[in-house]
Amino acid sequence: MVQEIEDILKETEKDMKKSVEHFRGEIAGIRTGRASTALVEEIKVEYYGSKVPLKQLGTISIPEPSQIMIQVWDNNAIPAIEKAIREELNLNPNTQGNVIRVNLPPLTEERRKELARMVHKLAEESRVAVRNIRRDAKEMIEDLEGISEDEKKRALERLQKITDKYIEEINKLLEAKEQEIMTV
Repeated sequence: MVQEIEDILKETEKDMKKSVEHFRGEIAGIRTGRASTALVEEIKVEYYGSKVPLKQLGTISIPEPSQIMIQVWDNNAIPAIEKAIREELNLNPNTQGNVIRVNLPPLTEERRKELARMVHKLAEESRVAVRNIRRDAKEMIEDLEGISEDEKKRALERLQKITDKYIEEINKLLEAKEQEIMTV
């Protein structure tokens, strides 16, 4: 029966880790004052009839703090990449040969605050997801048959420690991203 508790806790931790990783991925794409490849990597580009992430169509690099450079492998994809960048980022790319450059304008104070609010909202959604995972695990532990109350209590304490660990990780990611956004 104790194995059941271990399995529940292991599965719970795995799910919580996925929630944190999802949050990490979402905030990576949020623009700060500096250019980042994460800003464009996942932009979907119409390429030969299907939507493909931009990172599969070329090499993405950061030659300057406020510029993203995409070296496109197939010149036929350039118009579609430019269109996707215009639609997703509302920025005008400059193309020379098979190289697309995207210059990022400096963020206004108002835009920084808006981005910070957006990151806070995403963090709260992630914390809620972690708490929902905890609630489900708690119900599973409480519903187990043939396990002493002491064992259930210990399992619930461990569950809370795991939850606290992942909530803290979300908070640290939030703090770091907020700092990145607000620093000029």
